[in-house]
Amino acid sequence: MDRDTPHGGLRDAPAKGQDRPFEPEVDGVTKDVTAREYVAAVLDCYTGLPDTPDRPRKNDRSLAQRLYEQRIPLEHVRAAFLLATSRRWFRPADADPLEPIRSLHYFVPVIDELQHTPPPSVYVELLRDRLRTGFPAIGVRGLAQPIPW
Repeated sequence: MDRDTPHGGLRDAPAKGQDRPFEPEVDGVTKDVTAREYVAAVLDCYTGLPDTPDRPRKNDRSLAQRLYEQRIPLEHVRAAFLLATSRRWFRPADADPLEPIRSLHYFVPVIDELQHTPPPSVYVELLRDRLRTGFPAIGVRGLAQPIPW
């Protein structure tokens, strides 16, 4: 994704062809994924996060489709979800509470950040683990409900 493009960094999509498969890499294995499968996976992950709506809105679905058309790997989107959730969750105890996340667009800057500098898979797993367990040694609790994916 380019930072110099409108709409939160996403480039305009290539020519239509909504259900053409592309092959993201997942755990070192390439798998064909249709637009429908990709969009469903992104929206399922998004709505499973804390402080997000129970159901995606139309603009969330449109953005997920654009992410597919831009060939953003699902693992990058999931990593962005984990990183943004960690940043929200592990804040100073005296910080003002944050408003709930109302749109998938909230994550676009983090997706853009990780497209430019993908994190090592070990770091993503550490984030997932820390969200589950917190930092008990310093009294920071993890999420009440772990992220399901």
